Amino acid sequence: MNISDNRLTRIGVFYDGNYFFHVSNYYNYEHPRRARLSIAGLHEFVRREVAKAENTDMKLCQVVDAHYFRGRLSSYEADEQNKLLSERIFDDILMNEGVVTHYLPLRNRDGKYEEKGIDVWLALESYELSINKQFNIVVLIASDGDYMPLIRKLNTLGIRVMVLAWDFEYTDDRTGRLKKTTTSIELLREVTYPILMQEIIDNKVMRTDPIINNLFVHRELYQSTRPRVEPVHTPISVIPTAVNHLNQTTNVIPTNTNVITNNTNGVTNHVNNGFVKNEIVPIPLPNTGFSVNGHEHGTVIRSSVHSLKNGYGFITYPPNNLFFHWRNLSNCDFNDLKEGDSIEFKIKRGEKGDDVAYDVMRPADPFANHIVQDITPIQNNTPTQIPTPVYNNGVVLENGVQH
Repeated sequence: MNISDNRLTRIGVFYDGNYFFHVSNYYNYEHPRRARLSIAGLHEFVRREVAKAENTDMKLCQVVDAHYFRGRLSSYEADEQNKLLSERIFDDILMNEGVVTHYLPLRNRDGKYEEKGIDVWLALESYELSINKQFNIVVLIASDGDYMPLIRKLNTLGIRVMVLAWDFEYTDDRTGRLKKTTTSIELLREVTYPILMQEIIDNKVMRTDPIINNLFVHRELYQSTRPRVEPVHTPISVIPTAVNHLNQTTNVIPTNTNVITNNTNGVTNHVNNGFVKNEIVPIPLPNTGFSVNGHEHGTVIRSSVHSLKNGYGFITYPPNNLFFHWRNLSNCDFNDLKEGDSIEFKIKRGEKGDDVAYDVMRPADPFANHIVQDITPIQNNTPTQIPTPVYNNGVVLENGVQH
């Protein structure tokens, strides 16, 4: 073994994935930074902190192994909750940074998902790898006092332990409740190098430090790497006569948009300012109830973002606006949204008995993605065989009878 090998400080990094995700969400939705934590930036920060603590050159401090542990939904459940794509994207990030993933299935107990066995697996894996790969430093991104036995075992092997710890609190604007996250005091006392991350990040003197700033995903870089689909407009020279009737095959409520009669392959063409927008007719979903405006629960509806708060917002939907949480977004990041943006969503009954939005997404192509129910439907003046619900001040009327 040569001299350079003897001088190299080998670092192993181990992530408690649920904790890391929680901290990243805090910085993305509650903290003024409004950005997620960067895996690459975190590893660079770790190398510098180890170099300072060990009084050595940062070039000789290398992350030689990194592992990420977390409970995970099945593919079917993740797809059903529109989380499959976001999980796959994060997997790609971990893979590109050389982080090995370890997942256990989440258990559903009385409608709530529980993470079991992850901390034990992290402790066993990190201890075994520390022996086999002879780490000089083990870095834990964790806060739980349950990792105390692991730290004591690593100490007996002569391995120094560094913990990246966050303590923060914020007020939930929706509930008014104070939410706190703290790291176990016993854990911080046991490790060789406790690093209080919130103090470093919020230190005004460190604002211009590039390594501190690189702890976060840069918004410009994040947006530039995301696929963007531009709307495709098909110009037409003649606007056909509008057909003002309910499409019997789709049960879609008519809107004020002119309709070109063309149901080939389930496609309806709508005219707006001289352009055709091709909209795919969805298969009607089972009737699971109706919203206050009479829209069937589970039907895709298009409206706009009314207002945005810290991690949640409201969608324009008269007579009251609909609440949605950042977890309900499926194809965009909450911080990419702006008030007035076009949005598609479905409605379901919330825990408090009110209507809430879910499966909230940006239309990939506002002119050709879905046919959606308009939030301000008009009364159908042409007789049809199927009674058409008419909306009057948020009350559903059918054949003159209030429902």
